[in-house]
Amino acid sequence: MECNEMLEDAIENGVLACRCLLASASSKQLQQMTAQVSLFVLPFPLTLVAIREPLALVNLKKKHEETGEEELASRLNHCKPKATRHIFLIRHSQYNLDGRADKNGTLTPLGREQADLTGHRLASLGLKFEKIIHSSMARATETTEIISKYLPGVKKISTDLLREGAPIEPDPPISHWKPEAVYYEDGARVEAAFRNYIHRADAKQEEDSYEIFVCHANVIRYIVCRALQFPPEGWLRMSLNNGSITHLVIRPNGRVALRTLGDTGFMPPEKITRT
Repeated sequence: MECNEMLEDAIENGVLACRCLLASASSKQLQQMTAQVSLFVLPFPLTLVAIREPLALVNLKKKHEETGEEELASRLNHCKPKATRHIFLIRHSQYNLDGRADKNGTLTPLGREQADLTGHRLASLGLKFEKIIHSSMARATETTEIISKYLPGVKKISTDLLREGAPIEPDPPISHWKPEAVYYEDGARVEAAFRNYIHRADAKQEEDSYEIFVCHANVIRYIVCRALQFPPEGWLRMSLNNGSITHLVIRPNGRVALRTLGDTGFMPPEKITRT
């Protein structure tokens, strides 16, 4: 079944069907459905069940007739995460604002210096980073290439989900900034990025993990609000410097802590910008 047909079926069957669809979709299907979601005016929010909650991973229909709750408890323990995830959200460095096309948004000389400083800072932490997932936009890709020089052997993954956009209409509103239609299109994609990347560790993960995400200020601010269960409409009240580091920690029980927000203390004052 095509992804847009799957989404149409979910809409026809109501909220429960849509939740089940999103919970069972692969990352690729989720990204494809996100591209289609702007074609529909949904009568309900695209909410997702807690698919990584241990109870949601156990098929209760298979519970043994004799052992009952004992077997259920054993299977729940098998599905419980044991490791902590460390998420490092990096805002891209300063870039050229002359051209409107993304390809013209390359880093400035100062931006390249900022990326060097960020890469050096990440390397100095002495952590075993598993991967760098970055926005496919030019400024984020170039920032990633510079940072990766300080982290040899760490694989790089590009994604459209993390591209810059208007995630949700801010409160208090800024009427002159974006038309309402943009929020519907960008918001679905940014929310999909949050659901796809910000979650507790898989039950099979034995050791704590460290991952880097290089993207954009709007995306990072929205993700921080969602991860901390703050009203996401408040995302525009925060400000992030270029090349800054935001550190989220996701515990096995699902609790999220914010270690740092927009840290650029490792940069000389004359190198700090917010463009």
